[in-house]
Amino acid sequence: MKLTFYKYQGTGNDFIMVDDRNKSFDQDNIQLVSRLCDRKFGIGADGLILIRNRDGYDFEMIYFNPDGTQSMCGNGARCAVAFSQYLGIISGSGEFLAIDGPHVGRYNDGQVELGMSPVDEILREGDDYFVDTGSPHHVRFVDQVNEYSVVEIGKQIRYSSRYSPLGSNVNFVSKISADRIYVRTYERGVENETLSCGTGVTASALVFGFLNGIDQINIQTPGGNLGVSFTLGPNGGFQSIFLTGPAVQVFQGTID
Repeated sequence: MKLTFYKYQGTGNDFIMVDDRNKSFDQDNIQLVSRLCDRKFGIGADGLILIRNRDGYDFEMIYFNPDGTQSMCGNGARCAVAFSQYLGIISGSGEFLAIDGPHVGRYNDGQVELGMSPVDEILREGDDYFVDTGSPHHVRFVDQVNEYSVVEIGKQIRYSSRYSPLGSNVNFVSKISADRIYVRTYERGVENETLSCGTGVTASALVFGFLNGIDQINIQTPGGNLGVSFTLGPNGGFQSIFLTGPAVQVFQGTID
């Protein structure tokens, strides 16, 4: 069977997009997902996304990591909004369902503003933090993140007993200015550093914003720039969280 696919990237976080409204893709075939995401033997991507119909929503996003596990993906969701705009499913804005619940997305000339799920709390342990932004994220502030051993130390934290058995994504953050940070992320499921991680920069921005009393943060990643804004909830926590940045179609094709 030939599979038609589209390749999208959001600040260097790249995804295989499949219009699966006819449900022809076997989502239980984990080996197929892994093969398609393989950069040497497949198409190559940080994840694979199926777009399906869902009652009550404009579409449903089903996201897979390269190892076949499922989670929420912020940059993937932004690309899903852009892809759905391309397919004519939405026009400018829409509401969709992901693994962590409903989301809103707005598309404007290659930029996507994504509404993230509310976050109840930030957990602190020593100098590190933990935030669940639809996917679990460990956040550590470091000096000169460009020179930091992201993969080596990220892997140690990801597989530590603290997060056993499922593990956690790990973000390393350096302050650039009063409202700007640089974030590098080790992603579980990919098991490597990615050029950008949407849920990761959101988690990092929430911690930085909370610690510094600001609610709009600019984020630099190895793959490009993103923005996060939020409001503090009346009983603590974070609401009206929006992740904004580019989402671009790179190419399309077919594969057996």
